[in-house]
Amino acid sequence: MECSWKAVLLLVCASLGVQYTAIRTLRDSLAGPSNWKTLCDDSWMSMEPTQKHILLFATTRSGSSFTGQLLNQHPEIFYMFEPLYHVQQAFTNSSGRIRRSLDRRALLGAYRDLLLNLYKCDLHFMESYIRPEPQDHVTNSFFRRSSSHALCSPPVCLEGGNGAALAPPEESWCTKKCGILNLTLASKSCLTRGHVAIKTVRIPEVKDLRTLVEDPRLDLKIIHLVRDPRAILASRMTAFSDQFRAWKIWNATGRQPRYVDLSQITSTCKDMVASAEAGLQRPAWLQGRYLLVRYEDLAFNPKHMANKLYQFIGLEMEDRVQTWITRNTNSNLSAPFEWNYKYSTTRDSRMTAESWRLHLGYDIVRTVQNLCNDTLALLGYRRVHSTIQLRNLSYSLVEPIT
Repeated sequence: MECSWKAVLLLVCASLGVQYTAIRTLRDSLAGPSNWKTLCDDSWMSMEPTQKHILLFATTRSGSSFTGQLLNQHPEIFYMFEPLYHVQQAFTNSSGRIRRSLDRRALLGAYRDLLLNLYKCDLHFMESYIRPEPQDHVTNSFFRRSSSHALCSPPVCLEGGNGAALAPPEESWCTKKCGILNLTLASKSCLTRGHVAIKTVRIPEVKDLRTLVEDPRLDLKIIHLVRDPRAILASRMTAFSDQFRAWKIWNATGRQPRYVDLSQITSTCKDMVASAEAGLQRPAWLQGRYLLVRYEDLAFNPKHMANKLYQFIGLEMEDRVQTWITRNTNSNLSAPFEWNYKYSTTRDSRMTAESWRLHLGYDIVRTVQNLCNDTLALLGYRRVHSTIQLRNLSYSLVEPIT
């Protein structure tokens, strides 16, 4: 026992000696008060962002592809379409559902981490999520690459000319002409642009973005795109037929199936109203960093609303953007090869915003109105009370937000 106590005492003494030596070494290496001030001064941690960052925050089938293309047309904006798709795929099992509530929290954290790194132009950060995993920093599996001019233009793609052309006529253009995507070149290209814009429909509420907005490494502004939930449902029924089969049966027969799932549209409305309420209350962390945009306003008056968007992000709306608006909001002037897929942005925008009123049954509309009454009221969407009123397109369902 006596030997044990002696051993412990020797170890303690030795430890104290090492610590004392380390402290003296540190003190001597910082000779004078000026060096101590340098150590305590946190100015070295200042990371003033040199770029501006934009998040187009939306929900599925709310017009976000169209709105994102308004940003994509500007040569100073490095735009990415749904990069969070890769994260979601990595977290999803074969049944297509997120495995557990714990995974949902982890997923949200992964979303924020990826956004932070993409805004810093580190596209290599995506490599652990892309499947198959990129080799030597190149991939042909970058989701919807061709929706980004920057990823289909020099130096990333030599076939893209000077990047000033209008959007390619079809989704396959960039993949065919540009080949595999070099993430190193893409990262370098990103650093040359003054603004980095990302579109996502995968984050539930704007409050989930607070840590990014307050991060000193970013200068982030949020464009919150909303749409009439009745129109969102109608668009989802068309785009995702299998998932909304029960709704389609209801719309065709006028009889509600017992197994129709009301939870998705209910959740959409809940998240939409929570985010809009948070943004419109203008908390300190969102001051000057939040803009609410209704898709209907954008569709009915695209040039005016596009100007508003560009004023918000601090850029002049160039002629190239106005030309794109003219070509893509008037069906008579659309490009000869329209994008024939569910994310098409070439269309008569006004008719697209209203077409649901001609195809969705009144029973379904009434159900959505009851489920989403608070959302309709907050965002300035009028209810309808009959099929006649629903089909009468001269009766506007959009009123000013008070």
